[in-house]
Amino acid sequence: MTDTETGAKTPSRRALIGWGGAGLALGAAVAGGAVAVTRTDDMDPAAADTGGAVDFHGAHQAGIATPVQDRLHFAAFDVTTASRAEFVQMLKDWTEAARRMTAGKAIGEGAYGGLAEAPPDDTGEALGLKPSRLTLTIGFGPSLFDKFGLKDKRPEALVDLPQFPGDNLDKARSGGDLCIQACADDPQVAVHAIRNLARIGFGKAAIRWSQLGFGKTSSTTPGAQTPRNLFGFKDGTRNIAGTETDRLKKFVWVGEGDGTDWMTGGSYLVARRIRMNIETWDRTSLAEQEDVFGRDKREGAAVGKAKEHDEPFLKAMKPTAHVRLAHPDSNNGATILRRGYSFTDGTDGLGRLEAGLFFLAYQRDVRKGFIPVQRNLSRMDALNEYTQHVGSAIFAIPPGVKDAGDWWGRTLFSKEA
Repeated sequence: MTDTETGAKTPSRRALIGWGGAGLALGAAVAGGAVAVTRTDDMDPAAADTGGAVDFHGAHQAGIATPVQDRLHFAAFDVTTASRAEFVQMLKDWTEAARRMTAGKAIGEGAYGGLAEAPPDDTGEALGLKPSRLTLTIGFGPSLFDKFGLKDKRPEALVDLPQFPGDNLDKARSGGDLCIQACADDPQVAVHAIRNLARIGFGKAAIRWSQLGFGKTSSTTPGAQTPRNLFGFKDGTRNIAGTETDRLKKFVWVGEGDGTDWMTGGSYLVARRIRMNIETWDRTSLAEQEDVFGRDKREGAAVGKAKEHDEPFLKAMKPTAHVRLAHPDSNNGATILRRGYSFTDGTDGLGRLEAGLFFLAYQRDVRKGFIPVQRNLSRMDALNEYTQHVGSAIFAIPPGVKDAGDWWGRTLFSKEA
């Protein structure tokens, strides 16, 4: 079988048996083919309705400025091999798998029809499904740089996050050597991607924790309706848009001279699992809810304004209002790109919803982005009465995979880097 995009031969089922164990390969066989969607920072929002494929290649990784999809499966991994060569090969295998999954293609011989004595190459749950704008984004955590002789390659901006007031972090839901962010408009497509990357990584990397998300809480698409969080308020009104190349360059993408050369074109991700006290919030008056946010619930307009996107007058809000404290003008211009999702994970055993916000923030430098903003919020934000940060992680997001010969992490791990 030949890959018509690259001209390269697709690995046979027998060749793929070496990927982390017998038959640990993956894919999404799509009946009737896929609708191709080229990824650009100003992608037409209509792409959300096509079920098409987002281009895997580019100067930056997809899944950051890409128009936000409806569903998320996020996974943090611990590295389990001591061999640098094995780990690098896993990154190459992951890259090829991601390249094909995001295009809606099968890996190897698919979910059936191969050797009866061996596991199928594809787990099969994505058979017949469209690519659904699947994006896969990889990141490297601080702890990875304690392995494989990488200490001198750790970026200065990849700092250990401080303990913020009110944090109640669960170590089992924090940290990780690696992360994979899978976003798609079909939850089964996103889950399929993480499941199969974990299969390929067997013996070299293991999932430390993961999070499913739904109901995007921010948009990177201008003109799209601003999503609402589980408190019922519009969220991410002032988020950076994928079309705002100047703001992306200033606040999101790592530039030349920012420090470590291998990160040029990348970004930094902070992931926070935020538990929402839903039942307490639901017994709070509308007036107080609006005071807490600094916006009205119906339109999303700031205090004293008529429309959601009217420039807010911060001094008209209470000093503890969330919008006032999170605004760049209250944080010396600090600005981040938000890409969070709501989650519900059943109940907590006391009849309360285990629900909240899985907060994802991309920025050029965490020390100038998330950290000063969260310090400000953690001290005074009225929303703290209704939320608690229970999980936390930070990752360096390397630049994009440029072409069919490139792979995730090449700028960090190749001898020429």
